[in-house]
Amino acid sequence: MEITLNGYYTLILATLVLLLGRFLVKKIKFLEDFNIPEPVAGGLVAAIIVYALNLIWGYSFNFQQDLQTACMLMFFASIGLSADFGRLKAGGMPLLIFTVVVSVFIILQDIVGVGMASILGLDPLMGLVTGSIALTGGHGTAGAWGITLEEQYGVVGATTLGIAAATYGLVAGGVIGGPVARRLIQKMGVKPSLANPNPTDIERVAGQQSLYSTKHSEDEGLDTKEIFEKPDSMRFITASSAIETLALFAAALAFADVMTIVAKDTWFELPTFVWALGGGVIIRNVLTMVFNFDMFDRAIDVFGNAALSLFLAMALLSLKLWQLTDLAGPVLVILLVQTVVMVAYAYFITFRIMGKDYDSAVLAAGHCGFGMGATPTAIANMQAVTDRYLPSPKAFLIVPMVGAFFVDIVNATVLQIFTKLPF
Repeated sequence: MEITLNGYYTLILATLVLLLGRFLVKKIKFLEDFNIPEPVAGGLVAAIIVYALNLIWGYSFNFQQDLQTACMLMFFASIGLSADFGRLKAGGMPLLIFTVVVSVFIILQDIVGVGMASILGLDPLMGLVTGSIALTGGHGTAGAWGITLEEQYGVVGATTLGIAAATYGLVAGGVIGGPVARRLIQKMGVKPSLANPNPTDIERVAGQQSLYSTKHSEDEGLDTKEIFEKPDSMRFITASSAIETLALFAAALAFADVMTIVAKDTWFELPTFVWALGGGVIIRNVLTMVFNFDMFDRAIDVFGNAALSLFLAMALLSLKLWQLTDLAGPVLVILLVQTVVMVAYAYFITFRIMGKDYDSAVLAAGHCGFGMGATPTAIANMQAVTDRYLPSPKAFLIVPMVGAFFVDIVNATVLQIFTKLPF
């Protein structure tokens, strides 16, 4: 029996999923330690319940898609509206180099995914799902591209697979980052903590802390907490700032809607959510650079996080887990190979190109975090390393900026190219 729920009931169930996820993350230490998002924790339980109802009584559910799509577009617009290219100057050359290093890895990740999928007899587009769509992209990108692949390319189960792969990536990214950095640091001879520091260590750390304080005083927006805060963090916004921010979101979504129609059946046709991200980037940087407009980043962050949580909850409610039964084995093989590739790339490439020093080792740990999972995983990896060894303000300046929004822009571009290739 098929049950269709309108927008009101879909929203109620989505919020219940989020409340369940919050409860589970607080009560289960594993979920908290590996930064599993609340919508994912609650949504996977809800998906299992929906699967059981289908298996036992034959029930299937259809949820309001327009509401889910609107939340998805708002999330990607928030990434674009947060992408202030003026911050590139503050990060300097290391930020640019790290962005290039990450961009090359995204291409490699998709090559590995498509290649492994072809070898294992799967649709090559499934390789993209187990590549940068789910791993570098995370749950939001997995849900968005999953819908696109299902509707435009006929890839059955792409959303379900993407969510599952993204969840695996969060755990794997949190597991491998620390050991990679620890191995690199031990080879340099750096000892845990500063209990018996040598003068060189003290001078280096003091210099970094001074530089970090200067960067923060020059531009408050560079604060790691400002760039990527947890959804529960308290932020103060006003009614007027909320209205202004909603107007910016509306403009980005209107741009996406117009460009989707204009670009249809042309060589630059893109998924609507990519246009929403691009629209946000254009609006943000035109307003700040040309009109010197003061963007209210905290309101953008609040609306973006709320939209992502609701989108993920609705996407997980719509999962059809039975579509994954035949794919479990091959997909696990691809994900294990991707994990090995991530470790090797961070160890041999990221570390070496970023300078082969202590900061580079911390950056390698961060790259493992968002290369397989998400920016919070990257931050957790780096905190685990710096708590044990030395501070690394350079890494905490670069990784949130690249992981929070620049990587999404690069990933969307790379994926658009890959989906146009004749597999």
